[in-house]
Amino acid sequence: MTNSTPSDPGVLKSVFSFPLTVNEVSARLVAAMVVALSLAIVITGVWWLLPILAYGFLARVLTGPTLSPIGLLATRVLTPRLGFSERIVAGRPKQFAQAIGLIFSTTALVLYLVTDSMTASRVVIGILTVFAAMESGLGFCFGCYVFNRLMLWGVIPESICEECRISPALLAEMD
Repeated sequence: MTNSTPSDPGVLKSVFSFPLTVNEVSARLVAAMVVALSLAIVITGVWWLLPILAYGFLARVLTGPTLSPIGLLATRVLTPRLGFSERIVAGRPKQFAQAIGLIFSTTALVLYLVTDSMTASRVVIGILTVFAAMESGLGFCFGCYVFNRLMLWGVIPESICEECRISPALLAEMD
């Protein structure tokens, strides 16, 4: 019997991989927590929350919920306790949306570090808050919408969604 260690490539691959499918309930709960954290930043101007927000997006882009405290809370604690029916959706569009969140949160952090002013950071985080609120409250994932458009235009290959076992036609219907 072989023991897996953190240096084992199989362990690293299992940690640093985004799931091919995602429970929409968990995704919306993550979005709700992003809204709460983002609003805290916008309202209070507490700059040190920016790296926490950016780390969460980075962790979710690279590992899904595995290294994300918000992701773990949503998938392991809240979703099972709320009792909503599972709704499986393609993971790649959600990963793309997390990458957009990473760009926004990192931009806000860099703006603060460069200008030493929270004003520009608050604007960027405010925009992020609107999109996270749309995901959380309405179930509309703008990043997923953009991902789907890029697939329909041939920028993102169809093979990406074949990995998810969800057809591009189904993705188009999700718009």
